[in-house]
Amino acid sequence: MAKIVIVGAGFAGHTAAMYLGDAIGKDHEITVVNRFPFFSYIPSWVWVAVGHMKPEKTHFPLKPVYDRLNVNLKIGRVFEVHPDEKYILASPAEGEPSFRLDYDYLVIATGPKLNFAGTPGLGPDEGYTDSICTLDHTTRTATVYAELIERLKRGEKQNIVIGTGHPGATCQGAAFEYLSNVHKDLVKKKLRDKVRLVWLSNERALGDFGVRGVAMRRGGTIHSSEAFVKDIFDEYGIESEVQKGVHRVEKGKIFYQDYEAEEGEINFDFSVLIPQFTGVPIRYLDKEGNDLAAEVLNPAGFVKVDGIYGLPFDTLRSNPDAWPGFYQNPVYKNIFAAGIAFAPPGPISVPHTNPKGMSISAAPPRTGMVSGIMGRVVAKNIIDLIIKGRMTHHERMSEMVAACIASMGDSLWDGAAATMVIYPVVPDERRFPNEQGRDQFVTHLEMGLAGAWMKRMLHTTFIYKFRGFPGWKIIPE
Repeated sequence: MAKIVIVGAGFAGHTAAMYLGDAIGKDHEITVVNRFPFFSYIPSWVWVAVGHMKPEKTHFPLKPVYDRLNVNLKIGRVFEVHPDEKYILASPAEGEPSFRLDYDYLVIATGPKLNFAGTPGLGPDEGYTDSICTLDHTTRTATVYAELIERLKRGEKQNIVIGTGHPGATCQGAAFEYLSNVHKDLVKKKLRDKVRLVWLSNERALGDFGVRGVAMRRGGTIHSSEAFVKDIFDEYGIESEVQKGVHRVEKGKIFYQDYEAEEGEINFDFSVLIPQFTGVPIRYLDKEGNDLAAEVLNPAGFVKVDGIYGLPFDTLRSNPDAWPGFYQNPVYKNIFAAGIAFAPPGPISVPHTNPKGMSISAAPPRTGMVSGIMGRVVAKNIIDLIIKGRMTHHERMSEMVAACIASMGDSLWDGAAATMVIYPVVPDERRFPNEQGRDQFVTHLEMGLAGAWMKRMLHTTFIYKFRGFPGWKIIPE
């Protein structure tokens, strides 16, 4: 009987657990270790943070799902992995004794550490900005936003700044979606004229989103995400500041450097900025207690897998095969990593270092649909290894299609959403010899009411899928 341990129950880890439990859970031991007893559907937190959805609508308990799928659930934080002896140590809560789990296969799917400390003054706990990166942060942001609405109703003017709070941050899409929902909510409340709304980002250009932008062909004309987003911002009266690396926040002030190393600042009354993501701190130790970080982790703390690391960007750009396909550690081949937890071989967007040495480069996004696909690939390969002794599933980000629907108001009557389909996520200029390195007919940009209906449908459909109800496997990742 094989023992499989999955660390984390987000999109990647939970997807892996479901496929493993469904296929081999009756004959093999599958255990998920997660810090919380529930699954959170993170894409809908943008609605929670403007007060349009109750937090409980975005999460559900994991145990009933895992009971149906023959998966064990342990609540705890993994702090050590011993790859040579094949066991992990985890703590259920601060001050409580740790527990040990042995494994034959280990899946690291922790998601990120939210490195608010990487930008002094950033974040809701020890800083001056708010966040939609955890459920606690999101509910706090909803309260702060509600207080802002009351100030606006009293006639006060307010500055709102939303975007990225570190030169190397990712998840621009989540910040963009929250910005759009704030705009729509203010319009509906007839308060938009009292607000200066600013988009602040480390992107090379508007609509880059850390994926080198999106371009589609329609009627013989190329339409870019830069023009798409610019049109939206012009219509909505949103100011944009891109190519900016935030390096410090004080009460009411955000300080940044730009591509030319010029210093700047923006005043704010309310701000939601995405922090840098780093690897969740877990120690990897050999039999003698020596640190194995060099074998397992990259400098940011993400798990190295079957990618090619250390390539200059121009070389990486011309070699999409440098991106991993199995998500398997090359040294410890029974360790896999999926979602944000895996170490990408480099950025997707063109990196930039300014004259003062600040790297202002959007990190590659690895969330949502992409995370779910990786979770499925990893699960299928572990099943293969147990049953066949070899892996048969393989999907690089340079082979994946991804769809993103960014809500611009949740109403099914006058809401909207920007729908973006990208294929492949990582450009492949060999297969698609155009400036974008993507299939311009599959890649798509659209905005309208239909997207709002689709966004709400995805909320309902994916929560149904992740709860493991009948037919869940038919719904794609």
